[in-house]
Amino acid sequence: MAATKASLISANEVSQRSEIEQLPTLFSRLGDDVVQLFNSQLALFKVEIREEANAYLSGAIMIAVGAGVAAIGFALLNVAVAFAASILFARLNLSQPATYALGFVVTGVFYLIVGAIVITAMKGRLAKQHLVPERTVHELRKDKEWLKKEL
Repeated sequence: MAATKASLISANEVSQRSEIEQLPTLFSRLGDDVVQLFNSQLALFKVEIREEANAYLSGAIMIAVGAGVAAIGFALLNVAVAFAASILFARLNLSQPATYALGFVVTGVFYLIVGAIVITAMKGRLAKQHLVPERTVHELRKDKEWLKKEL
């Protein structure tokens, strides 16, 4: 019985020693896993930010192209409408340059109002895009829960 008790004590000591020797290895693996987790989260974040930036860039380019085309159209249409409006003011017995000037002013104010409406609409459309990278936030929340469970 004494031999059995001694063998149990020595087996217990050996098992405790192996657990103590494995503990630094486990902490090392945990540290490596956490670093790898943060690296993958950072990579996902970079991809999402790049996607968001590309969406904003393509939207901004389309707005700029649209603004250029609208400016050319604005110039041509403004001249035509201003001359048409100046015909309406011809009955006011003003000089011909004054009627032209009045026609151009009325036309310019009209196009400024239309331009403000277009700019406001595009600003609202861009404001609807989310700046928060949803997938990264979701993954970080999942990882936070996982770390809470593991620790």
